[in-house]
Amino acid sequence: QVQLVESGGGSVQVGGSLRLSCVASGYTRTRACMGWFRQAPGKEREGVAAIYTGDKTTHYTDSVKGRFTISQDNAKNTVYLEMHSLKPEDTAMYYCAATTVAIPYSDYCSAHIVPDFGYMGPGTQVTVSS
Repeated sequence: QVQLVESGGGSVQVGGSLRLSCVASGYTRTRACMGWFRQAPGKEREGVAAIYTGDKTTHYTDSVKGRFTISQDNAKNTVYLEMHSLKPEDTAMYYCAATTVAIPYSDYCSAHIVPDFGYMGPGTQVTVSS
């Protein structure tokens, strides 16, 4: 049984940093997409970052490029999201996600489709205040 569990959220001031972690239990796919999406109250889900587990290719939505970094530690079965220069508009619940099927190539792993990957965790709240 696959289980994704996020941690690391919290409250920070504008310009601050946070590091989110997602431990993927029971997820053994070596060629798949994992990523992060967020949802603010009253807004639709927004894919933030994706990583192809086969070769670690990454993809980001434009609003976080240069500020967020997604990475994966295979040994720990963990995906991270390093967030810097945080803005009030980054305030949201952040979710980890993973594809339910194997993915043969990295081009599929677009940040924009992370909400549709299939597996997701319960989320961790990020609040950025000015």
